[in-house]
Amino acid sequence: MSPFVRKVKTASGATAVQIVEKRNGRRRILEHVGSAHDEAELAVLLSAAQQRVHGVQDDMLQFEQPGREPAGPVVERTSSELLWPVLTDAYERLGFDQINDEVFKALVTARIIEPTSKQDTLRVLGDLGLPVPHLNTLYNCLRRCVERDYRSRVAASCWAHATARGPVALVMYDLTTLHFEVTNEDRLRKVGMSKERRVDPQVTVGLLVTGDGFPLEVALFEGNKAETKTLIPVIEQFKTRHGINELVVVADAGMLSADNLNGLEDAGCRFIVASRQSHVPYDLGDHFERHGNYTPDDSTIETTRDMGTGRQRRTRRVVYHYSFKRHKRDDKTINAQVVKAEKVADGLRPVARDRFVTVTTDADGKKAEVNWDVIERARFCAGSRATSPTSDPTSWAAQRWWPPTGTCGTSKSPSGWPRETSKPDRSSTANANRSRPTSPSCSPPSRSPGTSRTRQGSASSASCRHFDPSERSRSPSPASSHARAAGRPRRSQKSTAGRFRW
Repeated sequence: MSPFVRKVKTASGATAVQIVEKRNGRRRILEHVGSAHDEAELAVLLSAAQQRVHGVQDDMLQFEQPGREPAGPVVERTSSELLWPVLTDAYERLGFDQINDEVFKALVTARIIEPTSKQDTLRVLGDLGLPVPHLNTLYNCLRRCVERDYRSRVAASCWAHATARGPVALVMYDLTTLHFEVTNEDRLRKVGMSKERRVDPQVTVGLLVTGDGFPLEVALFEGNKAETKTLIPVIEQFKTRHGINELVVVADAGMLSADNLNGLEDAGCRFIVASRQSHVPYDLGDHFERHGNYTPDDSTIETTRDMGTGRQRRTRRVVYHYSFKRHKRDDKTINAQVVKAEKVADGLRPVARDRFVTVTTDADGKKAEVNWDVIERARFCAGSRATSPTSDPTSWAAQRWWPPTGTCGTSKSPSGWPRETSKPDRSSTANANRSRPTSPSCSPPSRSPGTSRTRQGSASSASCRHFDPSERSRSPSPASSHARAAGRPRRSQKSTAGRFRW
């Protein structure tokens, strides 16, 4: 056993300090350091004994004794001489210094450096070498934010900064949810539809930004409030605050509802709202019957759709854009989802929220199957994105039209929608190579039942119809052609003439 220091009382009442070791259950005194009669002497003897013990251990291990070096500099304080001045300068240039609240300034800037809790923000401020306020001071600052309406003052500063170089004619709107790890709900924190699939109480935060992403307005709603119910209040509040009459609003498909679009029009706003892909086959069916199902890369199709019911029903424009690059990306995603769906149907994966999986109930219980009709619809919609704008139709007159066809079945366009002529395996998909389309006038579509909508024309080039943009006035839909050849041969749903079939 290694040597150690021992204190024992002597017959004279003194305290003896010894260095001993223990071997085979018996103690052996290696050295008697001395006897102490008071606390001061005892401390000196113990220190000397400890030094001798460490010296013996170093000799046993044959460690090299380091030489004594001069003491280095001692760090007394650290501070940020670059990061903090840069952030505070940006804070002032945006006009937020008119709030005149140093605690609010420190709280906002610290969260930019490291988003963390209010209590841990004190550590961030200390690491920056700044005066650290008390935690209650931060909570009092949050109370002032509500009482003095800091949100409106910040929005006014953002608007002044955004309009310094010119008017703002277009704004974009989106929202997200913030959850709280609490047990009970309150007036604002409610359990609702969570984008992260959580069951904690949450709030809904709406953000309005300029076309280049500069924030203009922040709104807070209950956690169980529907997304479509937040757009109109934010836009009306924004217009009232800044006295705006005309505005173009851009939003995603989550904001698409008849009430929202009607409300925007009634408020004097225009909009560009993403449209849902599920309406693609029905919106473009008439166009494909008239012009064929070929679409050049980076082209657009404009059609109309009735939105709303009863008195709220209005006819709106829908503009579709096709991209071959997007088609390949969507097709790759669909293939991966089909593989997962087949594994679920074969019992190799548990049933979850997988796409293309339909759960049916029969006498044997629940059974998961692959929904091939939905897969075909998804392949049909691959590569296209739809928006519903309110801009004047004349503004789309300069769009990219269908390029003229020189010979039957050959187009000058660099790409077309991929298709197959033979039925592939269930999990396979259309080859992403650009196909050579057929002119819509070369081979008229068959009207017999069970016929696929994919056209395979083989007429002579003399019968090919060259499309002229001037014919746009004679057609109810724009002159750009949109083609969809599905990755798998489509099953005919209904063979009624004049109706689009899969």
